[in-house]
Amino acid sequence: MYRKKLVSAIAAAAALGMLATGCANQSGPSTSESSGAGNKVDIPAISKVDVPSGAVLPKGDGKATCPATTTIAYAGAQTGPNAQLGINIFNGIQLAINQHNEANPGCQVQFKKFDTEGDPNKATGPVTQIVSEEDIVGVVGLPFSGESKATGNIFEQKGLVHITPSATNPGLTKNGWTTFYRALGNDAVQGPAAAKFLTDKLQAKKVYLVQDDSDYGIGLGTQTSEALGDALVGSDKVVTGQKDFSAVISKIMNAKADTVYYAGYYAEGAPFDQQLVGKGFTGSFVGPDGVKDDQFIKQAGDASSNSFFTCPCIPGELIPDFATEYKKIANAEPGTYSIEGYDAATVLLSGIDKGKQTRADLLSWVKAYDADGLSKHYKWDSTGELATPDVYGYKVENGKIVPIGVIGK
Repeated sequence: MYRKKLVSAIAAAAALGMLATGCANQSGPSTSESSGAGNKVDIPAISKVDVPSGAVLPKGDGKATCPATTTIAYAGAQTGPNAQLGINIFNGIQLAINQHNEANPGCQVQFKKFDTEGDPNKATGPVTQIVSEEDIVGVVGLPFSGESKATGNIFEQKGLVHITPSATNPGLTKNGWTTFYRALGNDAVQGPAAAKFLTDKLQAKKVYLVQDDSDYGIGLGTQTSEALGDALVGSDKVVTGQKDFSAVISKIMNAKADTVYYAGYYAEGAPFDQQLVGKGFTGSFVGPDGVKDDQFIKQAGDASSNSFFTCPCIPGELIPDFATEYKKIANAEPGTYSIEGYDAATVLLSGIDKGKQTRADLLSWVKAYDADGLSKHYKWDSTGELATPDVYGYKVENGKIVPIGVIGK
């Protein structure tokens, strides 16, 4: 299996030099809730990922033919509190379809999008609509684990293949579904990699773990907690939509934690980090893929300078050709899971180009798929999981999220 080689952008930098422990706009710590010394370390950014020369691209050979009604759909958040994660994916899919259709005049694949708002309770309606439209032969989505759990049976009943670029709850592939495929590592991979990153790279001695009430947060929180062992000094739960984190922050300060790991999404992660720093916390705030987005920085402000992220996603911004073309349609750098959305769409498009233009045929194509994409090698086991996917680390530097390399498998 192809494994990407990473090249450090700062070859002469020390691997683990100490960072300054304060934030530029940090409020003075309260006398009752001042934690111990911070543990923030300087891990150099990387500037390149190597892409396999044989990576499958959306344009194919340019000779494809298909009915004019042939359609791929996106199901996922376009609006809602964590919409940007879905928008990143949608833009990646759009780029793949644009490139395919430009190169293949005889096969103009249609693209339909369906907004779930990222809400499990609202996702069943759009997905029911998708499976009722016979021209839709494949789907990229859903982005979030909760909505994926709520809709998996609907896809299964209609034999419609769907590839999620971002839903990571391990239980999703244990439902007996034959139509669900995951284009990344699950949280049974990310959790242990995150724990190792915290204790080895960040040198954390006392980690406090907080998880939200989503299927994603619960799954990831459980996996990470188990892997942290004695480094875990406490844990707590918050709820979706929560705005006031003072109670959990008091527990963190009392535990004298040097690192906080938050298993959830940026809508709650941003105010949490901001309030944490405002109370005088001087350690590192680490979030997973659900927090890793520019919206987190925008919402948390200068407090975000203490932040790192774990993500089973590839830094698409470091693949020049992809990044250049993505910016043209999105007017922004590739975001979290943009390239996974692009690759997932490419898997479906390549099947259509090979004449797999019914739901049954395209499902069989995905089941047997074995090829490189831009982000990773795509070959699934019988449950829809990839083998040995990489997990990357990222950090906030000068107000931007930058990759720092592979942190585990």
